[in-house]
Amino acid sequence: MVNQKQYSIKQIAQAASISVRTLHYYDQIGLLKSHRQPQNNYRYYPVESLLRLQQVRFYKELGFELSRIKDILDQPGFDYPEALATHREALMKKIEQTKQLVQTIDRTLAKLKGEVNMSENDYFVGFSDEQQSAYEKEAAEKWDPVVVKESSRRWKSLSKQDQQGLMKNGERITLALRDLMSEDPGSEKVQALVDEWKKHIDFFYDCTPEILLALGQNYMSDPRFHNFYVRIDPGLPQFFYNAINIYCARRGVTE
Repeated sequence: MVNQKQYSIKQIAQAASISVRTLHYYDQIGLLKSHRQPQNNYRYYPVESLLRLQQVRFYKELGFELSRIKDILDQPGFDYPEALATHREALMKKIEQTKQLVQTIDRTLAKLKGEVNMSENDYFVGFSDEQQSAYEKEAAEKWDPVVVKESSRRWKSLSKQDQQGLMKNGERITLALRDLMSEDPGSEKVQALVDEWKKHIDFFYDCTPEILLALGQNYMSDPRFHNFYVRIDPGLPQFFYNAINIYCARRGVTE
């Protein structure tokens, strides 16, 4: 027998720990449509709405935009069990990566206390190439969503060895910037490294000065970026941000 239970908008909001206003917005954009009771015109949700809202929350957790989530869920024959299995696999990978990142934090703290030695690669254990490129693409999406698909195509066209080489180049530039933190961020050496960083990002997408400036802002304001650079040196996020601002200002782009 089909479950005919119905939920009020308040019950759905409480169950999912989201606001009624958010549910109104989801209804407005067609992401989670409510129904109306004919006798009083009150909004209600059938039990199937719980599954759909759960998928919305899973896809949001994985970084999908609401418009993209709607497109996915509205596909004919959307398979809930298959989607759940995919979410489970992605979350298990995330758990494993988080464990590695915690170990990297602990090892770096021990290094700062002079208790252990670290190689250059040790600073980056747990930072997957896919995750790093995903962070960078977030800024690019603000300017041109097409770059996401192109970035993925470029990345997948590389051999595993070439992928590792690209990531090592990013590590090299980052650590070289750290070593020049005693310099003026506008110095020739520092600005040359910023230019190298721009060219490094250019592999993933066309990194215009506007996009580079947005990345620099993320290095200061986004906890994921900020914490990554702080682990290398507490002053690196500010230094990198300043250097990028100077680089972009010299090309006519300012905040």
